[in-house]
Order: sequence, then structure tokens, then C-alpha cells
Amino acid sequence: MTQTTTRVLEPSDLDAALEILGRDPVENAFVTSRVQIAGLDPWRLGGEMWGFYADGELRSLCYAGANLVPVCAGPDAVRAFADRARRTGRRCSSIVGPATATRLLWQLLEPSWGPARDVRSHQPLMVTEQRSAEVAPDPLVRRVRKEEMDLIMPACVAMFTEEVGISPMAGDGGLLYQARVAELVATGRSFARVEDGKVVFKAEIGAVTSRACQIQGVWVDPEFRGRGHSETGMAAVVAYALGDVAPVVSLYVNDFNAAARASYRRVGFREVGAFMSVLF
Repeated sequence: MTQTTTRVLEPSDLDAALEILGRDPVENAFVTSRVQIAGLDPWRLGGEMWGFYADGELRSLCYAGANLVPVCAGPDAVRAFADRARRTGRRCSSIVGPATATRLLWQLLEPSWGPARDVRSHQPLMVTEQRSAEVAPDPLVRRVRKEEMDLIMPACVAMFTEEVGISPMAGDGGLLYQARVAELVATGRSFARVEDGKVVFKAEIGAVTSRACQIQGVWVDPEFRGRGHSETGMAAVVAYALGDVAPVVSLYVNDFNAAARASYRRVGFREVGAFMSVLF
């Protein structure tokens, strides 16, 4: 019989973990980006990395931090991760990852962790490797400057609240969220179109690796919606990303947001898979 076990990975397991993560650089971009920056030390990583072993070989991972994220996890690995998660108790604000693995993980955890505040069971994962041939980039979309934090923060809070359903300023007063926004601005990964001191469009390049990056936080001020800013703005961010960051650009979107999916397709994105999110 196959012998299986799980354990918390240590810094010495880094090469083996990166090999697992490298099997799908787009799907695993979020976790890979964190590991490449912080390694596997839980303090620096912001959570534990669980490893699933079969006959002594590392087969799958699960990042257990603010998010619980299964990585390259088949049914046996998901069941093992669910057992560990039940024992440790819920410490995360969401479960997110490839739809098949995340769906099984939530089925196993829901009796003890539920109910969830929201379950988004099908979020298409979309990618592009080239600039849009159909939509011209907005020339007014640019990198947000460090001295513009007071300008960009209200737009970021509005986007998060609209998308997630709660304000990121709750709990710790928004300290962690503000720090994350500041990091994206400082690293040149926050983009916006600004008119008369007001953010019209904004988006960030969140997860970044040498092989893929992920756009997040796409938002248009409600006053300016319906004018094509999401498409021309995204075309501009994709151009920046492909030119300066990585050869593949990805994002995932709620399946019920038909308008956004159509816009992304016009910008050149195509669907290659699906994520699922469980929000607490």
C-alpha cells in the first residue's frame, strides 16, 4: 500500500517545493511568488507550507496563511490537507485555488468550518502572452507614484469592498491592506488613469514570477463606467506587464461577471482553467 503523510515544510525543502510549484507556473503564480520572495520560513512566508508525501516523495503542497491554497493536489492530498486543517482550526480568511481541488477541500471542511460568507465556485482563469490586437492601450494609464498613496487608497478600498463584500479597513484599521498597497506602489506594480485628481481606472500586478504574473484589483470609478476604460486600461497594464514583468499575464474573474469576461477577451485573454474561492 502507498504510505502517505503530511508535514510542515522547512527551509531545507525549498528546492522540492519549487519543483512542485513549477509544474503549472500560471495556476501557481500566487504561491510561487510568495515562496520565491520569502522561502519556506513561516514567519517570513506569512503562513505554513504543508507538504503531502506519498512513499516518501513530495507530491503536493498547501499554503496555509491568510488564504488556504491547495497546489497540484489530487484527491488523496486534498483529504490529507483537510484533515490537517480541521486539526489546526480555521486561521484563514479564504480558501482559494484550482476549482476541482478547492471544491473537494471545501466539501470536507464545510461541516466544521462552515458556513462561508460567500462561495464563488467557478472563476475562469484567463491568460495572454501578447498585447491586444483589438484594443489600443490607454496612453494615460501610468504607474502610481509613491507620493500618491492618498490618491490611490480610496480607489483600492472601494474596489475591495465592492468585490469582496467587506471593507479591508475593518479589523486592524486597514494597516495590513495599506502596507500591501504601498508595496505594490513602491515596486511599480500599481497602475491608474487619473483625471483632475481622481482615479478613473486602476489595476495592480499582484503575484509576480519570472514565468508568469497575475493582474488583480481591476476597477473603474462608477461615474466613468460604460466608456471603455476597463478595456483600454487593461490593454495598457498588459503591455506594461509583458514588457517589464513576465512572458505570461493571467487573471481570474467571477463567472457571473459577463461584462468583465467579455472585456478581457477583447483585450486578448483566453480561458484556460478555473479557480474557486470560499470567503469567510
